Amino acid sequence: KASAAKASAVVTRVKKVRAAATRVRKASAAKASAVATRVKKVSAAKASAVATRVKKVSVAAPPDPLMQASAIPCGAGLGLRRGMFKALRDHPSALEHIDFFEVAPENWIGIGGRLGKAFRAYSEQKPVLAHGLSLSLGGPGKLDTEFLAQVRDFLREHHIALYSEHLSWCADDSHLYDLLPIPFTSDAVRHVAARIRQTQEIIGARIAIENASFYTPLASDMGELEFFLSVVREADCDVLLDVNNVYVNSVNHRYDPKQFIDAVPPSRVRYMHIAGHYVEAPDLIVDTHGAAVVDPVFELLEYTRQKL
Repeated sequence: KASAAKASAVVTRVKKVRAAATRVRKASAAKASAVATRVKKVSAAKASAVATRVKKVSVAAPPDPLMQASAIPCGAGLGLRRGMFKALRDHPSALEHIDFFEVAPENWIGIGGRLGKAFRAYSEQKPVLAHGLSLSLGGPGKLDTEFLAQVRDFLREHHIALYSEHLSWCADDSHLYDLLPIPFTSDAVRHVAARIRQTQEIIGARIAIENASFYTPLASDMGELEFFLSVVREADCDVLLDVNNVYVNSVNHRYDPKQFIDAVPPSRVRYMHIAGHYVEAPDLIVDTHGAAVVDPVFELLEYTRQKL
């Protein structure tokens, strides 16, 4: 009974997002034209194969040819957790409602045995995207190039089309196990952008950067939006647009979330996140991923879908 309840919860969480994704598919023809423009940057030999795959993609650009991975899927995905394995195994029909999985590579690199086999089984059934937790792009310490080499091999092994990370920092000699804010300064823009470019060189493909939630503004000489766009522009990277984080920050720091969405270049957005949060007070929301997605976030997702 517990297993059935878990499977039902998974399906319920996905169905509402999937409805929005269905509307994205209807716009695929218009979006494919924009995507096709980027195909011109691919070699003539590759262009024909990539163009064929563009028909299956809506807002997603084709993958970097260096990765030779499958294109980012169109639809609604789910963060894959080990605790879901039994429910998914007992109720395989739940997979029909999930278009792709997102995983933290830190949780799966080097994992073998029963769990490794289970993960491979799901990665062979559904496309997988990788969302990192520990690279510490804004940190003061040296970038962990050894770890990045492991990430690169993991992406290639499982044919993962995209690696993303948070615009934050989380380590200094040792891991701090939290995503901490970066000062919104020109020096920080140059520091983070250089580390993103180095990451892309090691990975062999463009990565996407997620706008992070934050609660205490640091000494800064620009706002959150200007900082985020400056990093993306200088690093020449893509965007994982976390719609829930935009909403959380808009409440905590008192700005219009639609103005943030309007300013993000659609051509940079590879995919989007939504999640639940905890309301500590009317003017303080904590991004916990531990609750159901609220209607205002779904409404902002729909607004974002229309803008993209």
